[in-house]
Amino acid sequence: MHRWHARRAARVAVPIPFVTTPEPRTIGSVTRGKELVAGTFLFSGHFVQGPTLSIWDVPGTNEAVEEEVQGCLWLDDLAALGTEAARQRAYLWISDWIDRYGKGRGPGWTPDLTGRRLTRWINHALFVLRGQDQERIETFHQSLAAQTAFLARRWSLAPTGLPRFEAMAGLIHASLALENMARHAEPALEALAADCANSVTPDAAVSSRNPEELLDILTLLNATVDTLSEANKDIPQDILDAIARIAPVIRALRHADGNLARFHGGGRGREGQLDAALAGSRIKTLPGPSLQMGYLRLNGGRTTLIADAAAPPSGPASANAHASTLAFELTSGRRPVVVNCGSGRRFGPDWRRASRATPSHSTLGIEGKSSSHLGQASRKTDHQDRLSDVPSRVHFSTTEADGMRRAELSHDGYRADFGLTHARILKLSVDGRTLEGEDLLATLDADDEDRFDQTIARAGQSGLPFTIRFHLHPDVEAIHNTPKDQIEIELKSGENWIFQHDGTAAMTLVPSVYLEIERLKPRQSQQVVLSWRAMSYATRIRWSLAKAADTPDVMRDVTDLADVTE
Repeated sequence: MHRWHARRAARVAVPIPFVTTPEPRTIGSVTRGKELVAGTFLFSGHFVQGPTLSIWDVPGTNEAVEEEVQGCLWLDDLAALGTEAARQRAYLWISDWIDRYGKGRGPGWTPDLTGRRLTRWINHALFVLRGQDQERIETFHQSLAAQTAFLARRWSLAPTGLPRFEAMAGLIHASLALENMARHAEPALEALAADCANSVTPDAAVSSRNPEELLDILTLLNATVDTLSEANKDIPQDILDAIARIAPVIRALRHADGNLARFHGGGRGREGQLDAALAGSRIKTLPGPSLQMGYLRLNGGRTTLIADAAAPPSGPASANAHASTLAFELTSGRRPVVVNCGSGRRFGPDWRRASRATPSHSTLGIEGKSSSHLGQASRKTDHQDRLSDVPSRVHFSTTEADGMRRAELSHDGYRADFGLTHARILKLSVDGRTLEGEDLLATLDADDEDRFDQTIARAGQSGLPFTIRFHLHPDVEAIHNTPKDQIEIELKSGENWIFQHDGTAAMTLVPSVYLEIERLKPRQSQQVVLSWRAMSYATRIRWSLAKAADTPDVMRDVTDLADVTE
């Protein structure tokens, strides 16, 4: 039906000029722009090289690549580069899209992708059309009109969450940018205000608990406010209130290096997007001491720690969620130290599933089980499996005393299977030099003890094996100092950190991976693993991560970060 409405809109569309000269509001990468001009295509982990290749020939049969290409975020990168060669590529590929798909054929005709694509086409229209004759300009404007008409009919069918925000914001932007189209903006504006009130909760949480999705929503709302202001339209208070709720949460989820914490399928955000979104919100409110969208933030000196301190999403919202309860990430200045592996959905179904499991996160996992179970798709048309049996009770509390910021966390994700509750204590010093940790597996009542006894009877005298994992960023150099039984960690800034434990568990340094959408394949990294067995009703492991004594509190970090972003 989407394509039927697209064909219908294309048949009646006529060229419609802009109300005012559009200005770009989205940020791209100069580096990626250069790669595109050179014919180097990397989308969702899929690499193709061909200087004369059209961008529409890149996806092949890869659905994730197809979605990324059809959304036209790559247009931001070509505009950021801004050269004549980049402009020629941009016009050629847009013209090619109109010829191939403009009459409602092929992929890309969904409300969210159309909203995303329209926003980019309008933002960069002056860049794309510079030097083109009137006939080509009119063809471009006719396609804009057709896509806007399609979106006016279909935006309400976009799935709840980010796709719906993209559809509504794209329609508002296009309707107010094109002459005689403003009537289409009103229904979408009313719905957007309602979604801001209903989908963005009072504590600014979205159902997916994906920090990057929340950042994308803030970016869309900022752009909508700017569009309404330029058109002299009233801005619904619900939209302004949502921005005021979201901005402090995004600020709380930003590490010391300026990037987002990576949880529940989210990445660190596009280059420059986070700072631009916070500046565009015009909200200076700092985050409060409580959880922000279910995440706990501890900071001391130049060190930040962000931990997943709430139950993961369930139901449809869990399609990309991870079994990451009580996992944390730690950053020192501009350098990530402890991380989660990230989302593997861009690298195929096997990577996607593995990245969602508990062992891909910096937390405790019982061998063979994740703290939330990865179920199968609920119906044949739903290709994304959802989480099931998520923890029902996740507790946290924070205190500060004796120069340490202390967080106590627990979840019951292992209770049904083993009768065990996982508790974690994290203590970060005020100066950020020391993180002390304690992980505990314990029974809470007689029923738990019975279930644990049954587990031990099946496991035998060896007990129930579990591991505590600390995934390290790929730029970290780590060495296991065997005589001292400690891990020596060196950052590119020159900082040195020491990981130690109480000797209860066996400590190893083993390979890991770091998953980034911008990369062709996973990056090799390392992880510290503490391995032991639960044989009684309470098993406790203590560990610490601290700056070496000869590492100053502040170091001048001048190492080039190009290797981090390339």
